[in-house]
Amino acid sequence: MVTMVGNESEIKDLVKNLLFLEHDAIAAYDSCIERLDSRELASKITVFKEDHLEHVQVLKEMARELGIEAPTEGDMKQMLTTGKIALADMMGDAAILKAMKTNEEDTVTAYERAARHEDAIPASKAFFMKARQDEEKHRAWMETTAKTL
Repeated sequence: MVTMVGNESEIKDLVKNLLFLEHDAIAAYDSCIERLDSRELASKITVFKEDHLEHVQVLKEMARELGIEAPTEGDMKQMLTTGKIALADMMGDAAILKAMKTNEEDTVTAYERAARHEDAIPASKAFFMKARQDEEKHRAWMETTAKTL
């Protein structure tokens, strides 16, 4: 799936859509953790999920500062992010990690764009860059690990 998150003209819409994206990612992580055969891999994925939970907290604070209601769950794209994981489950842990990697590609792209948003204040841009780095780390680990399985 190719995300459009990060292309919003209004910072309020950007923050709201990043929250949807993060909630979708957390749902995918939950599905992944549940489906992985390897408890060692599931443990690492659980650590990465914590990054997403932290991102949600920061984004919720941004939403509060912007005076908007923060979404508390994902949107319709959640079916796509979790659906990929369910399909990959039929092919094993490597396929699950590859499916997760494609989800991470969307979050990397969204945060790259967010960091360039003209209405983002310096503190927001710094968070967006840090979140992008987290997502790049997740993506790289998933790709590398999937190749070794």
